[in-house]
Amino acid sequence: MSKYSIQKSEAEWREQLGDERYRILREKGTERPFTGKYNLNFDKGTYVCGACSTPLFESNSKFDSSCGWPSFDESIEGAVEYVKDTSFGMMRTEILCATCGSHLGHVFNDGPTETGQRYCVNSLSVDFSEK
Repeated sequence: MSKYSIQKSEAEWREQLGDERYRILREKGTERPFTGKYNLNFDKGTYVCGACSTPLFESNSKFDSSCGWPSFDESIEGAVEYVKDTSFGMMRTEILCATCGSHLGHVFNDGPTETGQRYCVNSLSVDFSEK
């Protein structure tokens, strides 16, 4: 039994998400830097999970990190799960949607704001709901 409240088979996720979003959200892929539609979006609103629509980040936590992916300095409390990631010979912290377990990106301790955090998120991992 999965710990996530939203559960689907991988076939159901693939049908819902399409190939590219499935690769990122369910297979832990990464989009090319500076290509995502939300990298330079600074409109007011909420970023939600691209798989299940759970609210993840508020626009007031977004900043321009110049890293090529949307960056946030904090998530909505309880919305993100943190998992140790040692892939590719690196030590990182992967971030997942706490509701459906979909891959969002990684969080780093090199953010320029008070929190010191930089949540580096794939644009294809999220949708944006404008306020």
